[in-house]
Formats: sequence, C-alpha cells, structure tokens
Amino acid sequence: MFAATCSTQGATHVRYAPAMFRQLASSYKGTRSFSSPLSPLSSFRTNSGLKKQRAMTGVRSLRRSLHVSAALSEDSSPCFVTTPIYYVNDKPHIGHVYTSTLADVYARFQRQRGRDVFLLTGTDEHGIKVQRSAKDKGVTPQALADENSGFFRDALTSYGLSFDGFIRTTDESHKKQVQAFVQQLLDQGEVYLGEFEGWYDEGQEEYHTEINAKEMDYKSPINGKPMVRAKEKNYYFKLSAFQDRLEELYSSNPDFIQPPGRRNELLNRIRGGLSDVPVSRTNFSWGVPMPGDEEHVIYVWIDALFNYLTALNMGEDVEGEMSKYWPASVHVMAKEIAWFHAVIWPALLMALNLPLPKLVYAHAFWIRDGQKMSKSLGNFVDLAALSEYVDQYGLDAVRYYLVTEGPIGATDANFTATRLHDIYTSDLVNTLGNCASRTTAMINKYYKDAGVPSEFGAGGERFVVPEYDWPSITNQATEKVAECMEEFDLPGAMHAALGLVQKVDAFLGDVEPYKFAKDADRADELAAVLYQCIETIRIAGVLLESVMPTKMAELAEALGTQDMDGTLSAKAAWGQMKPGSIVAKVALFPRVEVAVEAVTA
Repeated sequence: MFAATCSTQGATHVRYAPAMFRQLASSYKGTRSFSSPLSPLSSFRTNSGLKKQRAMTGVRSLRRSLHVSAALSEDSSPCFVTTPIYYVNDKPHIGHVYTSTLADVYARFQRQRGRDVFLLTGTDEHGIKVQRSAKDKGVTPQALADENSGFFRDALTSYGLSFDGFIRTTDESHKKQVQAFVQQLLDQGEVYLGEFEGWYDEGQEEYHTEINAKEMDYKSPINGKPMVRAKEKNYYFKLSAFQDRLEELYSSNPDFIQPPGRRNELLNRIRGGLSDVPVSRTNFSWGVPMPGDEEHVIYVWIDALFNYLTALNMGEDVEGEMSKYWPASVHVMAKEIAWFHAVIWPALLMALNLPLPKLVYAHAFWIRDGQKMSKSLGNFVDLAALSEYVDQYGLDAVRYYLVTEGPIGATDANFTATRLHDIYTSDLVNTLGNCASRTTAMINKYYKDAGVPSEFGAGGERFVVPEYDWPSITNQATEKVAECMEEFDLPGAMHAALGLVQKVDAFLGDVEPYKFAKDADRADELAAVLYQCIETIRIAGVLLESVMPTKMAELAEALGTQDMDGTLSAKAAWGQMKPGSIVAKVALFPRVEVAVEAVTA
C-alpha cells in the first residue's frame, strides 16, 4: 500500500533482498542493478551478494524527523467538539455510546496534535415528556432530571468519554443565557407572537405543516407513532426568512453537513419551502420561561440548541475567554436530529450574527439483524447488553468495533455479536496483538538483556528491503490517518493505522528474520529488521491511541515509551525508539473462543 522509498537527509540506505533472493543476487558479477520480485520498480546494488554503503554524515542526521504534511503540523488552535445533549426521559443505550465515542475519538486525536480541545456533552432536561414522566413517578421534574442526568454522566464516563464540559439545561447559568439570546431575537424582530395550526410529532417534539405531515402519512418518521393535530398560540422564529441564505450555505459550503447523502436530503427539504418554527409552548410548564411573557415556556429544541453557546458562557459575554472555542469544529449526532442542527441552528446563528459551526456530522443508525432496534422486538442494545460485550472483549475492543464497523456514513449498520467477535479476532488478536507479541518475543529471544537493536550497522550503514522503506511507509500512513481524521472518516483513519501492522506481518513473512539469527554474518540485518518492526508497531500504537487509549498505553509501557513527550508529529516520527531500550513481551488481546449474544432489553 505504501511502496515509495524515502531519501533521508545525510545518510545512505543499503537495500537488501530477503533470503529467497540472496542466491539469485550473488550470481551476478560486479556491481549491477537487480529488480526484486517484491517490486518491479525497485532495485538494489549487489557484488557477490550485498554491497554495504557507508553513511557520509553519520547516523544522527538519518534520525531527524521526516517532513510531515500540514494536517500533522503542530497546532495549538482551539477545537470545539460536541455531542448532542441527551434527553433525560430516555436511558443510555448503544446510540448514545456510539455518538459519544465518535466525538471522543476525534477530540483525542486533536489533543494528540497539540490542539486546545474542549469536548462538550450533557443532558437535555426540559419538556413535556419529562414533566409527564415525573408526574407518573410521583417525583418533581427536577428530581427526575437529577437522577437520569447522573445515569448519563456515569455511563459516558464508564465508556471512556474524555469530556471537558458536561452541561445540563436545568443549570441556572444556561437558563439565564437562553433567555438573553431569545430576548436578542425578540429585540431584532426575528421572533414574533403568532398562531400555529398543524401536526405535532410528540416523540421528536417537532412541528410539521400539513404538506410535510401528509408526505409522512401523518406518522413520526422516527418512531412511527401518529402525529397529533395541534393549534397553539406561540412565539415563532422567522426561519422562512433565511431560506435563501441557507440554500447559499449548502451551495457554497457543500461540506457543512456530512455525509453527502444527508446534505442532499436536507437541501431538498429546504427547497420545498421553510415554515417559521415555534420558540415557545404553553401546554406545559417545565422549561425556561419566555422573557417578558412567563405564560410561555421556551420550546425544548430552542432551549437545547443554545447549549453549545451557553456552555462557553457566550450568552453573558460573547467575547469572553471561552468564546475562543467558537465556532464548533464539529457537531456530532444521529441523523434524526440533523434538521435541527443543520437548518434551524445555522439560521438562529445567522440571526444572531454569530459564526456557523465548521461541520455538522449526522451519522446513520445501528440496526439489529437487519431490523430497526426496538424494545418490543427484543433486539435493543441497551447499556446492560453493551456492558456484557465489554466484559467479554474489553472496552477498547468494543470502541474499535463501534468506530470501524458503525453507521458513520449515510447507511445504517447491522450490530451482531458474530461480527464483533470476527473483528476482534482478525484485527486485534491475530493482527495487532499477535504482531506485537511476536516482535517483542524475538527481541527478547535474540537480544536478551541488550534491549532493542539498532537498524544501523557498525559502520553506520542501514538496510532497506525493496517496498519496505519504513520511514516513508510510516510517514505516509501517519499523513493518511491525519487526512481521514480531518474529513471525519474515522474508520479510514483506523484502517490506515492498522495497515502498518499488517505491513509488518507481510515484512516478517518475506524477510524471515529467524534465518538471519543462524548466520553471524547477517547480524546487522537481523538487528535492522527487528528494529524496523518494533518501531513501526510503536508508531501504529500512537495512531491507534485515540480509539484504544488503554490498550495502546499498555503497548507503550511494554515498549518503554510511555513517557515520550511531544505532539503526534513528533511521536509518530521515525527513529524515536532508542536502541538498547528494554521491551517486555506483550499480550494485548486475549483470545475469546466463542461469540456470545448479549441479553437485550
């Protein structure tokens, strides 16, 4: 996959053939070019075998970091990453964990780059459903919100979400700032008192015109329940006034909403005509009072969307210290709330003359056995079921599966215990785990207390197998990971990182270093091969850290690199593994023999 050979400043590379090609190479007399079957475009110089060339300026210059792309350059700029705030009338399940994990992986990677990251999550605690549920339970809405918000916070913490802020819409600061933003919209004439008659989706707390409701057969597109006919006097936001500006946004910035299929869906709906949206409700009391008219409560979606600004205290000081994080680098969510985030939210920001988020990413749904997850079908992956998989495979393995196999694009993804087991076995046990174990074992076997060997011979020369110029290979993989991350292609980033380990496996199979150990004349070659393997595995660990932070910390500890300083570009640079370092044989992922289906709700 990465076949280019890198010319590194100030040092000479000596190409050598695997054992299977040495005999053929030695049959040539004098110094000649030889095309290796490994790569028709590669050649190496031979003279009755291998001709070593001495580095002209010594080893030190070779170890200088390779030049890396802009995507990897050191960057301390602010980076604001958000999940949606989760509704406390629900309980945590795979959807919440998945969305949060995507946001967490992106945030962790940006921290590795050196960026000043703020990862925000939290809970949405107002609305008629919370009020009704609290009444049914015989508790106050605040007591119900306190209890369920705690469940979400504990769940997200247990699944490794490294959040910097956890906001609750019942926080006094949030409520005051929401009122301030709504008051500004009132003062500007963007909000008015009017009457709505149409259809209401109670599950989504979303209003629909007669035309939209008819297109959906008067049923919620999310839960299939019938919509309710409603007639209410509310305050409304003039969303219709922003139709042209929203169409221009989608035209001039096609990457604003991703994946592309989601953009097309929303753009078609925008072109069908926009209706003004409610800012207030009068049929319940559990919410933020409308400024100047406390008979009205601010509509739960308006209340919730403003959390992205109130968490940064921008309702009190739009240019305050936390405002450096705005605009958001990415809002991450599931597709059913894309309309609110990619249409209503940018219109509100336009009305307030605030910058728009750089990216709204609305992923698809997890399904089960080809069907939508449902408690009534008994195929719902709730937190208890997901925890069973964590107990079987470990948290990092489940995170890896969710990120690499999940519905990050426009298409729903099927969750199966068999697929989780297969991915765990093939990618983590047989590839990453086995390669790390195999390489550390060989170093300990052949070098015992001497530690990691050097890839340089006694005379300062270095060996390179055709197609295996590792500084170039690892540099290209690192750049690919960074490019994928910037595009929010998290599966692509992880596949590029794991590809390094797969390349090491192929390298060991081609070169067969155990044969070198039997030939004293090839000691330098054995040392170079094992150094290149362990250094590549170390770099792969750095690139996989955002998805599997605990296991990659274990790998770093085994390699003795756990205290390595620097940003991603420094840590992923070739040559950071110091010869003489003591490494421990490592077993990262224990084999799980049978895939066991967790009991679902």
